[in-house]
Amino acid sequence: MSLNPSASPRTPFASPQDIAKVGVVAALVLLVLFGWARYDNFLSEYNILSFLRYNAMFALIALGMTFVIITGGIDLSVGAVAALASVVAALASPYGLLAGVVAGTATGLVAGLLNGVIVTRLGIAPFIATLATMLAAYGSALLLADNQSVSASYDTAFTEFGQGDLFALPMPALVMVAAYLVGWVVLERTRTGRRVLAVGGAEDASRLMGLNVDRLKLGVYLASGALAGLAGVILAAQFGAGQPTEGVGWELFAIAAVVVGGTLLTGGSGSVGATFAGAMLLALLFNLLNFENGKGWISLSAYWQSVIRGLFLLLFVLLQAKIAKTSDDF
Repeated sequence: MSLNPSASPRTPFASPQDIAKVGVVAALVLLVLFGWARYDNFLSEYNILSFLRYNAMFALIALGMTFVIITGGIDLSVGAVAALASVVAALASPYGLLAGVVAGTATGLVAGLLNGVIVTRLGIAPFIATLATMLAAYGSALLLADNQSVSASYDTAFTEFGQGDLFALPMPALVMVAAYLVGWVVLERTRTGRRVLAVGGAEDASRLMGLNVDRLKLGVYLASGALAGLAGVILAAQFGAGQPTEGVGWELFAIAAVVVGGTLLTGGSGSVGATFAGAMLLALLFNLLNFENGKGWISLSAYWQSVIRGLFLLLFVLLQAKIAKTSDDF
């Protein structure tokens, strides 16, 4: 890639990442059309709004994961941080909506700061650093909650953050859309976004150019932690309780959404919009399986649904790789 972080390299043919972006959007559209044709009430207002309300949490952590992976890192702690933040938010909820949101998000920021410092200052590999944070966050959540759910206060407006609507749309969905708009602007329209891409593409070259690589990495881990904390706030508000045992596997969902969206695990390339499409695609697959269970032809438990979604992810990535290889041959 170019050593100039503000440069936009151009190639005569679409890159594999561009192909992946088109592929994930096409797959999402096809699944929506399939669901509309096969299931009654699939595109009903209730199903659409419920789908957006519930899956906003997962989309938020996928957004944070996008920036981390673009820099060549990984954040395995997001699920545990969300669980811890849900407990903290529930404990703070008697003091009002703002207190709950700030407390939960701040919990995520602290976790992100810890990850960033360990990775940048101590030189520990992101996989190990965030794994350690994940274990610490789960332990802290269980300790704070005394190994049980923590009820959120219904005497304040806190639960409205997860269960309420604004402009006839679920609050979590509006938060998700706002976060993605900000993320898109940062990555596509700011110098910071170009520098994040430069760090992931060529870290050593970025240092030689004078970029503060450690500060940029710290920033993406802070963002990932804050978004995981915000997801935890939504979790507590939506279900009326902090859930210390939730969040297991959320990091895998986030990574899968990012990969399906075409972001390279090696860093240097990524798209906020494609991550959103990837997150919606994986969530929609579960939604379709639930509708299929309702038809009575099959009855798949949540465990089998996870197996099917994993196989779908593998198939989709293999298909993307095949298309990209064909494009390279031309």
